[in-house]
Amino acid sequence: MGKLQSKFKRRSDMYRTSRGDAAEIASSSQVVQHDPAHSGSINCVTCLTPDLCVSGGSDQAVVVYDWRGGRLCQSYQGHNREVTKVVCFPGSTWIFSASRDKSVLMWDINQGDEPIQEFCGHELVVNGVAVSPDGTKLCTGSRDNTMCLWDIESGECEQRNTISRNLVTHVCWVPGSSSIVQTSEDKTIRVWDSRSWQVTNTFPAKQYIQTHCDISSNGHYLLSSSNGFGGQGCEATLWDLRQPGCKVVEYRGHLQTTACCVFLPQSPSGPPMVASSSHDSSVKIWDQNTAACLGTLMLDGAGPLVSLATCDHANLICASFNTGLHLLQLGQGGGDISLTEVARF
Repeated sequence: MGKLQSKFKRRSDMYRTSRGDAAEIASSSQVVQHDPAHSGSINCVTCLTPDLCVSGGSDQAVVVYDWRGGRLCQSYQGHNREVTKVVCFPGSTWIFSASRDKSVLMWDINQGDEPIQEFCGHELVVNGVAVSPDGTKLCTGSRDNTMCLWDIESGECEQRNTISRNLVTHVCWVPGSSSIVQTSEDKTIRVWDSRSWQVTNTFPAKQYIQTHCDISSNGHYLLSSSNGFGGQGCEATLWDLRQPGCKVVEYRGHLQTTACCVFLPQSPSGPPMVASSSHDSSVKIWDQNTAACLGTLMLDGAGPLVSLATCDHANLICASFNTGLHLLQLGQGGGDISLTEVARF
């Protein structure tokens, strides 16, 4: 696609939407059903702003949804196969979507309904995408065993490195760092240096495929989640990135593959927490430090719960195969943790 030229805006006015009555939603004992975001299963969800989430699914669409107001804001159609991952650049209006069509597309919600940049060069499905902290580079990882580094403005691939059996499942850029973390189907976690485009650390292999990863906001800790069945595997693991390969705790309790794990925003009161979602249709909240399970919510009939997005310290969005997106509300009081489904869309 070449240079972005006038379409390229590093920072722009944030997209505004009307806010719904959050208090009314929170106080309802019924699960509110909004218009669905997608026509099929949903593979991924993230947050663009405190009011807007972005999701991708089997319908090949990238959807921006006002989860507070309960309305669809934008649906982008550019991929010709299902969308596997979506990521946003904090503080901007940028969205990046990866797909089984082997490409990554870049969108700007203030720049119409066509992609403003394309990143093409992988040979198989792209499962990992992450943006550098300064917003100039894009990292992608694929089932073709390859990690690529792209210049966002030109769309050119600057670095490419292929490692045998490194079927990438997820990618995260460490905040304020040149380091990138990726999980793989070969059961290992690799840390890359974006300057040399070489692996600087490889964590000890787990027993099962590593499905997802997340980095704490201070860049000190890494979460990874594991494939599994019948309660074997199925865990999430907390690692200390300051001591590569140092396992802190494991979060065990899911009965099937743990598909996603995320750090939750720190609440003014209460311990630091993480959340995980599983193919067993459950979402669990854990004490980050002790690995105690603080709460479990079963979403019966939802099927595999494949992705989580944290909106703020009280709201969490979960993507499911069968029943769309679920708005979950996290409550804390008197030392107790509650997790409640308040809306679907």
